[in-house]
Amino acid sequence: MVNIKDIAKLAGVSVTTVSRVLNNYPYISDEKKAAVLKAVQMTDYQQNMNAVSLRTGHTSLIGVVLPFSHHPYFGLLLNGIANEAIKHNHKLLLFQTNYEVEKEIEALRMLKEKRIDALIFCSRTCDWPIIQEYFPYGKIVLCEKIRDGSVSSTFVDHYKTFMGALDYLYDKGHRKIGYCIGRRSGTNSLDREAAYKDFITKHNLPFHSDYIYDHCLTFEDSIKVINKVKESNNPPSALLVTSDQTAAGIVTCCQKETISIPEDLALIGFDNQPIAKMMNITTFDIPYKEIGKKVFLQAIKDEISQEEITATFIERNTV
Repeated sequence: MVNIKDIAKLAGVSVTTVSRVLNNYPYISDEKKAAVLKAVQMTDYQQNMNAVSLRTGHTSLIGVVLPFSHHPYFGLLLNGIANEAIKHNHKLLLFQTNYEVEKEIEALRMLKEKRIDALIFCSRTCDWPIIQEYFPYGKIVLCEKIRDGSVSSTFVDHYKTFMGALDYLYDKGHRKIGYCIGRRSGTNSLDREAAYKDFITKHNLPFHSDYIYDHCLTFEDSIKVINKVKESNNPPSALLVTSDQTAAGIVTCCQKETISIPEDLALIGFDNQPIAKMMNITTFDIPYKEIGKKVFLQAIKDEISQEEITATFIERNTV
């Protein structure tokens, strides 16, 4: 296999000159540059990018951890990250984890081994102390509110947003309010849970554990929600649904079950996905592409920063 010394000998220049030509250094004479490029072409020489990365300390490769690639929420985030990566001549390495701790740790180990320059967590299941162990090894960026300011993040304040939605439903006369959520763990989910508990305490409302429906991410997940609502002797009159996909499914199921929306069941979704627009679902618009752009820029910058993104309430026909 041809190496850089062979190229230097064939071109009649030093190894240093070859290296400078290959790395686009200025102030190389046209004659020497042409000789090196001709030798590269003749031998079909390929740079050892691992060696280049070791020498420069940069791979121009950013890791992105996401549990699923097919869900619109993560698809929009990834789109925002990818568009910005192209602009800055970086490549992405995706880690689809299905919320498995070991797969997230595998991504963190690649950061430790300097095989990637930074790691973006779109969502995580790893406990915070595990993430903290890897702080010394490279930049870590998250899409959640970080209390101690130890790493960069771009986030929506889900406590504030959820509380605002609950107060809106209360002002509309609802006293039996529940919510649908993807999972109960995770910073954003815990913030929503805290908002819900504070809300019912503030208004002296009874707590109904059966008003909380988890594992609600997809259109199909709505079936189990409506089945539980139908089986209840005291069903909720309104639901906050943290996925527009599930909210759209609930609307469809209610039509089949002759449950009137919003008279029998009011709904507020999240994300403002196209299906929410098409089905006139009241929801929150969250600019995920913009969040993706910002977390990428945080990943390639040295300084630590936290940036809050505001969710915009979109009032339609389901409340």
